[in-house]
Amino acid sequence: MPKPSLRDLQQFRTQAIEEIKFLPFSLPDIGAEEIAEVVDSLRSGWITTGPKTKRFEQDFAEFLGQGVEAIAVNSGTAGLHLALEAIGIGPGDEVITTPYTFTATAEVIRYLGATPVFVDIDPATFNIDPLQIEPAITPRTKAILPVHFAGLSCNMEAIIDLARRYGLKVVEDAAHALPTRYQGKLIGTLETEATVFSFYANKTLATGEGGMVVTRHADIAERCRIMRLHGISRDAFDRYTSTKPAWFYEVIAPGFKYNMSDLAASLGIHQLKKIWKFHERRTQLVEYYDSQLQDLPLKLPPHPPDGADLHAWHIYVIRLDESLKMSREAFIQQMAAKGIGCSVHFIPLHLHPYWKNTYHLKPQDFPHALSAYQQAVSLPLFTKMTDKDQERVITAVRELLE
Repeated sequence: MPKPSLRDLQQFRTQAIEEIKFLPFSLPDIGAEEIAEVVDSLRSGWITTGPKTKRFEQDFAEFLGQGVEAIAVNSGTAGLHLALEAIGIGPGDEVITTPYTFTATAEVIRYLGATPVFVDIDPATFNIDPLQIEPAITPRTKAILPVHFAGLSCNMEAIIDLARRYGLKVVEDAAHALPTRYQGKLIGTLETEATVFSFYANKTLATGEGGMVVTRHADIAERCRIMRLHGISRDAFDRYTSTKPAWFYEVIAPGFKYNMSDLAASLGIHQLKKIWKFHERRTQLVEYYDSQLQDLPLKLPPHPPDGADLHAWHIYVIRLDESLKMSREAFIQQMAAKGIGCSVHFIPLHLHPYWKNTYHLKPQDFPHALSAYQQAVSLPLFTKMTDKDQERVITAVRELLE
């Protein structure tokens, strides 16, 4: 056998390094267009809320259509807080929501002195179960806060029907749901009071930090605009760019500091232009995962039940079969040992000390949420994943579960 050359050894070493390179759970897909827009903002001298933020708001409203207004904020959490405040949630009120979500969904209810009332999820979709909502309604219930888990819409027809029958308001947590469709309509255009999107670094549209409140109610939009910047009657952008002296403003409410910067909006402008291309790639990855994992001892994530519906595929969540001797924790650890990052969405809120102790909750209070948590694993899913990256994930999963 001939002795390998130096070039052969170098190629082998490079290949070995590539094979053990860690594949993260998620990465943002930032291109030259986003970078150029940020640089343009830096050179313009306007880096806080300004013309780019207004442009992003207009583009986002036009993308959704249906006459909605869009209010850019510095996080989805801020957007949820503003939306609930704008619909009048306050001390003594109750808001029905799901325990199978990130803590931000419920903490904003507490910000306003109201009480989150948790109900269990549909075991197939991980979304809030409308059948569990009605028994939880009391005279103090003022709103329902559904979460479109992973990018699959909740049963909004049932939720909106309940809200109308009981005189309740609905604010949608759509942190995962861009671009999700329900019964042919994009989430953000349904007959609810407000919808809130998140643009965190791992979302389908990423600005690093950021979010958007969307509503077709002019009074809610106006209240959110005022409260996102200290309760001031006029945006700083309007005052500082006026060609006439316009220094005067009035504080008309004790507001918050929730405005989006033009630097973040610069990213959002171009991320939004790519949203359908991003969704196409996510769908391709999902379909290949489905085809390659369907014979393993696990449950694949649900798809929309209606042909008019569209899943945003923010995350790809499998459920390990209960018959497996390997625990979920061991599975994630061994995937990491193979250089692949996985995650868990979510640790239900009723298992966290604050929510558990404050509201005297037990793990078995929400059995479907508990079961989902014990079996769920989120596999890497992001648009910068190459076909080779995905093959690595699939090979690793098969090696562990076959």
